[in-house]
Amino acid sequence: MMIRRITFQGEPGANSHIACREVFPDFEAVPCATFEDAFAQVENGAASYAMIPIENSVAGRVADIHHLMPHSSLSIVGEHFLPLSHQLMAVKGATLSSLKSVQSHIMALGQCRKAIRTLSLTPVIGADTAGSAREIAEANDPTRAAIASRLAAEIYGLDILAENIEDEAHNTTRFIILSRGADWAPAGRGPVITTFVFRVRNVPAALYKAMGGFATNGVNMTKLESYQMDGQFTATQFYADVEGHPDDRPVKLALEELAFFSREMRILGVYPAHPYRAKFGAGDPGI
Repeated sequence: MMIRRITFQGEPGANSHIACREVFPDFEAVPCATFEDAFAQVENGAASYAMIPIENSVAGRVADIHHLMPHSSLSIVGEHFLPLSHQLMAVKGATLSSLKSVQSHIMALGQCRKAIRTLSLTPVIGADTAGSAREIAEANDPTRAAIASRLAAEIYGLDILAENIEDEAHNTTRFIILSRGADWAPAGRGPVITTFVFRVRNVPAALYKAMGGFATNGVNMTKLESYQMDGQFTATQFYADVEGHPDDRPVKLALEELAFFSREMRILGVYPAHPYRAKFGAGDPGI
């Protein structure tokens, strides 16, 4: 029997909370203090899914996730794109002229740089957007504001002083949906994304050779990121997304060639491509 619970990192009212409600409206959304906690509740069976942000169109990747995923037993079973609208909020009675500082998650602050500079506010890094809203409500200080969602303003009783203050209209966060089962989407039933990690051999042109199979087989790679492992500057791991299913002949051949030139290659998930990708045309998800 499926446990109708989905975890997210943050507090009630976070953007991850909104994503949970959009994708799983009938599930209980469970807030977690850390990404590790959100993963753990799915791993131990307390929840069926986790909703995890992986990248934003303005602020870039969520670095913690790339380090957690390769060591987790969870699999990616879906993705969700959430267009973001950031609201500037404060306690009742506060005004734009009374504000001196604004608190939020570091990525939200980065996505609202222009408004923060225009209002001459001092940015304060908080653990997350909704948690910052809660802290501002508890402080009851008209000089302090938070950047968070409309849902957070409702939950914590804050007034919205400025609406939609994000720098870019295309501000969108991509989430991955994780579960315990390696439940691959079936081939031949619509667009599919395959996500995997790998490490190349420490020889000249290893990455070039490893990537060659995707070019020669016409497989579109929508994402390729590198990061260091275990504190070693020579131990580079790569995280990649490609369009297609491992059972599709072009993807199968490309992965076989990748395996020959790399080591520790592991598929993290094979899941339906979100319809949002179609807004930007093939191979350009706008993230």
